[in-house]
Amino acid sequence: MKKIRFGVVGTNNISDWVIAGGRQDERFELAAVCSRTQERADEFAAKHHIPHTFTSLEEMAKSPLIDAVYIATPNYVHAEQSILCMNHGKHVLCEKPFASNAQEVRRMIEAAQKNKVTLMEAMISTLNPNFAIVKERIKELGTIRRYFASYCQYSSRYDKFKEGIILNAFKPELSNGAVMDIGIYTIYPMVALFGKPQQIEAQGVVLHTGADGQGAVNFQYEGMNATVLYSKIANSALPTELEGEAGNLLLDKIHITKQVDFIPRQTTAQGKEQENHRQSIGVPLTKSEYYYEMEEFMNLIEQGKQESAVNSWQNSLITIEIIDEIRRQLGVHYPAD
Repeated sequence: MKKIRFGVVGTNNISDWVIAGGRQDERFELAAVCSRTQERADEFAAKHHIPHTFTSLEEMAKSPLIDAVYIATPNYVHAEQSILCMNHGKHVLCEKPFASNAQEVRRMIEAAQKNKVTLMEAMISTLNPNFAIVKERIKELGTIRRYFASYCQYSSRYDKFKEGIILNAFKPELSNGAVMDIGIYTIYPMVALFGKPQQIEAQGVVLHTGADGQGAVNFQYEGMNATVLYSKIANSALPTELEGEAGNLLLDKIHITKQVDFIPRQTTAQGKEQENHRQSIGVPLTKSEYYYEMEEFMNLIEQGKQESAVNSWQNSLITIEIIDEIRRQLGVHYPAD
């Protein structure tokens, strides 16, 4: 079995989690880390037993020590760093959101095509085994009439924000905000299931920095509609639901789905509805939720495929186009635009 040697760019918590997931696959080898300072690179390397450190991304991208790069830096540099690595022949797994806007995503896709390397957005929701069950069982719902998803999580950084301390999460100059951070988790699965919507209507709360704090978005599809809620300034315990004429699918959480229930619509011979019989159809996650995206990415490299059939370039592009339109309607602008 050939090892796939990874370099990691970005030394935050998400990198810790992805590394832990990757190490559950025997093909994963963590060969290098790149950070802005040698001190931070050395600290992260010691923590994760990484043999090589870099403070220049270009030097790491040129290095024969790695085959692939995982990018977990601020959103506004995703495209630039991904393209740099791909231009040096490295496969790229880039943290969500893929980039600041659709224009940047198109440039990333072009770089992957030109350099014949694998490029994938690190979106855990759609590679979760329970999302595969949703895709398999959705046909049992009959004609789909609604998709609803909610991900609202009060950010600890918002407390600092209210104290006048603006951390990265609420800085539009870094291409940050609620829709980019957690709203994307509600939108990407919708796109993976139903494609591009016909109409988008967004409302939200924009903070004084120019970053969005929360949003509510309605989408129109042929014969159905969709609604997503997301927030970094309030919590919600609402589940996600797919509503069909023959039944419903209920997901506990859209970003990390651990439970899926199928609720068939049953009627008597007289046409009266009977009490719904909920069936638990989800599977337990036997590995880290980040394992599954790493497994998919390494499978693609091993099979010589440039893009995932699930986290496809098209799904990533449509998702960021939707986010661009949501931001336009809310009046959220990034320097990268």
